[in-house]
Amino acid sequence: MLFGKHVNKFYIKYGLFFLIGIAALVVVDYFQLEIPNVIGNIIDGLDQKTITTDKLKIYILQLLGIAGIMFAGRFAWRLCIFGNGIKIECDLRNDLFNAMEKQSQKFFGENKTGALMALYTNDLNQIRQCFGGGTIMLVDSLFLGIFTLIRMFQLNWMLTIISLVTITITIVFAQFFEKRITKATDANFAAYERLSDFVQEDLSGISVVKAFTKEKLQVRRFQKYNQDNVDTCLNMVKESARFDAIIMSVIDTLFILTIVYSAVLIYRHSIGEDIAFTIGDLTKFLAYFDTLIWPIDAFGRLFQIRGKGKASLGRITKILENEVEVNDNLVTEKTKDIKELKGLIEYKGLTFNYPGVSEACLKNVNFTINPGEFVGIIGATGSGKTTIVDLLLRVYNVEEGKVFIDGHDIMQLPLATVRDNIAYVPQDNFLFSDTVANNIAFSENEEVDNDKVEATAKLADVYKDVAAFNDKLNTVMGERGVTVSGGQKQRISIARALYKDGNILVLDDSLSAVDTETEKAIIHNLRENRKGKTTIIIAHRISTLQHLDKILVVEDGTVTGIGTHEELLLTNKAYANEARLQELEAEVGEKRER
Repeated sequence: MLFGKHVNKFYIKYGLFFLIGIAALVVVDYFQLEIPNVIGNIIDGLDQKTITTDKLKIYILQLLGIAGIMFAGRFAWRLCIFGNGIKIECDLRNDLFNAMEKQSQKFFGENKTGALMALYTNDLNQIRQCFGGGTIMLVDSLFLGIFTLIRMFQLNWMLTIISLVTITITIVFAQFFEKRITKATDANFAAYERLSDFVQEDLSGISVVKAFTKEKLQVRRFQKYNQDNVDTCLNMVKESARFDAIIMSVIDTLFILTIVYSAVLIYRHSIGEDIAFTIGDLTKFLAYFDTLIWPIDAFGRLFQIRGKGKASLGRITKILENEVEVNDNLVTEKTKDIKELKGLIEYKGLTFNYPGVSEACLKNVNFTINPGEFVGIIGATGSGKTTIVDLLLRVYNVEEGKVFIDGHDIMQLPLATVRDNIAYVPQDNFLFSDTVANNIAFSENEEVDNDKVEATAKLADVYKDVAAFNDKLNTVMGERGVTVSGGQKQRISIARALYKDGNILVLDDSLSAVDTETEKAIIHNLRENRKGKTTIIIAHRISTLQHLDKILVVEDGTVTGIGTHEELLLTNKAYANEARLQELEAEVGEKRER
């Protein structure tokens, strides 16, 4: 069993099942000791020739009754205690996922995917064992141990004292080894996290690995991570093995002493000395001693499981208690009930540094986008284009008084309001392993509107591609389905954003993988269907942006130009140079095609 801020609530939530399970286990522990007592009486009756047929029948009925009680009790405690462990694991998994979903982009930048995934496997499994097997070990080591010692005292106090020595030694060594096992477990789980993260990255980037023929290198790197995992696991096993070996050696020694001392007592009883210790008593005592081995062993194992559970709970607690940096702490009474945003966007002298980076990514950024405008953002790779729109989505916190939507400071608007009103197409165009329809309707909270899915797929100029799939909009994509091209992924991502139909639409380099004709068709469809709604398009191709209402030119984190295509050709040197360069590239491409 474990105790801590994030698990104590489960003792209340599942308290009744814990009580029923523990009560059933205590009943089983008590009646388990009745079996040696009955068998011992039968042996004494046979040895002393005092047992009758009727008495033997009574003993047999007693054994059958005990067996029935133990069957019912074992069923109850297994269902309740093991069931509680599974339920607690499920609840903690939900809490963990919920906590991760609330974290900012900074959190996922600092924690690798493999390490986070290990929490859902290794660590939650250890906690489940603490509440399941750990509870059983605690109850058995306490109640079964006490019940057994009482029975043993009733037979022979000296032999019982010898048994208590074993328990004392177990407690001492358990305290010593708990810290060592916890430390070894931490090291093993850290190694497993590194291994998981490497495998996840390798499989995600397998096309790159194969393109550079780095399979052998990756295999060697994997073997290194795997060996580190094996070494730390073996170290953990060694610590547990040392503890088990010591305890079992003590138990074996005690067993030998018990047999020798019991033989002496029986011999003295047989020669007429006044010692009440029969063969039946020896049978009972040895059975009790054999029963006592489990509580002693369980007590030792309890410290091992608890040590591993504490280590796992510590790692999970760090995630559960990690501060949610992007939050609604600055939301005011005036803004808390705002649900809809019209799309007036203002950046007023914004300077921004990424967490842990001293150099500013954006420097004194100023611009205004009016509701309903189609605005382009262009600039070199790494100039800060994506950062500008990321901050509009509040992926990171910004300084108060720097970014406004509809005249409201973005830091004072509810996070849900900001994101509900912005439809976003990111650069990576991630698609889930689900149907095309469900990917497009990802923003839907109720039943998917298939007509709307089809309409937005047509607006994104991807419907013809999807119609060619065997199952059309019900085609499953990703690991369990078909693989789509880069252009198809981009257009499905655009359809997903159009399905959401936010008053603000952001396309971050989302037309780079489509040809110019498809690009023109998509821009035309956006123009026709998003009248009165703000649209921001980030692109490297000037042809994508030249017919928009205005274009922002970003250079080294600063907006150096704002205007139409024609205005920027006259007023912004960097834009004009890029336009001429792209025109030359287009001309060269046309000549090659001829």
